[in-house]
Amino acid sequence: MNQSPPVGDAVIDSVSVLGEESRRRMFAYVRRAGRPVTRDEVAASVGISRKLAAFHLDKLVDAGLLRSHYEAPGGTRRVGRRPKVYEPTDAQITLSIPDRRHELLAGLLLDAVLTEEADENAAQAAVRVAGRHGRETGEAERARSRPGRLGPERGLTVCERVLDEQGYEPVRESPTRLRLRNCPFHPLAARAPGLVCGMNRAYLAGVLEGLRVTGIQAVLAPSPGECCVRFTPDGTEPDRPQGTEPPGPQATEPDRPEATEPDRPEPGES
Repeated sequence: MNQSPPVGDAVIDSVSVLGEESRRRMFAYVRRAGRPVTRDEVAASVGISRKLAAFHLDKLVDAGLLRSHYEAPGGTRRVGRRPKVYEPTDAQITLSIPDRRHELLAGLLLDAVLTEEADENAAQAAVRVAGRHGRETGEAERARSRPGRLGPERGLTVCERVLDEQGYEPVRESPTRLRLRNCPFHPLAARAPGLVCGMNRAYLAGVLEGLRVTGIQAVLAPSPGECCVRFTPDGTEPDRPQGTEPPGPQATEPDRPEATEPDRPEPGES
């Protein structure tokens, strides 16, 4: 199974390791080799000493870009200590500022296509899958941190931590209100707001449900340059900037034609 992409500070650390030219050339050599390579081979490829190559290679291992183990060259068993060899990991590194999670959106849509039920359309399936994924995310955090009973204030504190790790850039407006400065699904959300924003709201509502947060709701409250969802106390309406409205037709309901009356003949007409 492939490793999950590094997130947060780990991504920046991995990328910064490649800022040194010799280290970057060594990494490229190991990736192109197509087999585990020794320190001597790597050192020769960039023209540095074996000791210096070992230092750089171990930095690449610490950053999660390479892995190492001991193996006889070419798989031939010989007497004596086997040399340390290096090969690429399966880690995929993506750095985006601000944070974008298009792979999450793609995964949800793929799951929706594969699990669409007979009594729902594609958009409804996508919202259902997003809500389920949100619940699983909240349940996993609850199992990990064991926060106990979560009312509005403590619940939003836990949500802040979870959503900050996912790139939403949460900002606490008050003890019971949370806004999200970044949309991880931009610019795709702008192309299909009814679908993507509906999935996003379902996902965030699912996080609340999985965490068992009481007294807080996830509501659509679009604002230019920010996430379309905010967290507010149950039963309240979020403040919306002037001139903004919730995204167009909600993904949970398919468009239906308006009912029309049949033409009727005027009196005296046959």
